[in-house]
Amino acid sequence: MIVADKWTEYKLLDAGEGEKVENWNGIILRRPDPQAIWPWTKKGIRNDIHAHYHRSKNGGGKWEYKKEIPPDWTINYGNLTFNIEPTGFKHTGLFPEQAVNWDWMAEMITGAGRPISVLNLFAYTGGATCACLSAGASVCHVDASKGMVAWAKKNVVLSNLSDKPVRFIVDDCMKFVQREIRRGRVYDGIIMDPPSYGRGPNGELWKLEDELFSLVSILKDVLSRSPLFFLLNSYTTGFSSQVSANMLELVLRKKFGGNVSCGEVGLPIADTSLILPCGTYARFEHV
Repeated sequence: MIVADKWTEYKLLDAGEGEKVENWNGIILRRPDPQAIWPWTKKGIRNDIHAHYHRSKNGGGKWEYKKEIPPDWTINYGNLTFNIEPTGFKHTGLFPEQAVNWDWMAEMITGAGRPISVLNLFAYTGGATCACLSAGASVCHVDASKGMVAWAKKNVVLSNLSDKPVRFIVDDCMKFVQREIRRGRVYDGIIMDPPSYGRGPNGELWKLEDELFSLVSILKDVLSRSPLFFLLNSYTTGFSSQVSANMLELVLRKKFGGNVSCGEVGLPIADTSLILPCGTYARFEHV
């Protein structure tokens, strides 16, 4: 497991009984987390909070506000700044565990010794986009949601990266990649954070187990002759990191050589030896 343990303005305070309590730069939120099936480890922390997200038995849920909080605020990670906002589907606009992948990509980019172009698919609010831009890469940021792309643009501005080379695309990822192949455009790094299920801007259906291998397979055709990296994240329950690694082995390592690694990403629970699992990753490095 790789652990995102370099945060200063975010802290996972406790987790247990299917929930977690987090400090987001002074705002304490309590949210569901299906991985935390053990008992709470601390007393009182889960009650001294600003807001609590309750799941509905009919799906979805809502926030219960215990204390007044701003509609949105910011959090810093190194020289990056992100907009945080509690959404109606429990998220805040940022997955803090991904910081460990941001650091890995930034190190790869700065150490490459050449210009690096990155394609970020299912790019959400742009955490990885900001990390890659800050490290000196050019980035093409693709997501089917206009709202998420607008949020990503805001994060780029907040991180003082507006002058960096970035393209924002609202599109179905598969269709966009197919067009990039026809155009002959290539990238040195690819990031994928696909959902379990979703729809594109024109109603295109995405189902992870049906579509993922096909997308990985054609992505080899938008990689440069000497690609730097490929990162595949997954938050799909029951989807092993080895499954993702097998895809990268079959498609990328077979063509380019290099190394493939995989595992879980996690967050440390403050003042304990516990780690909260937060999804899986598979990485390809062309060395």
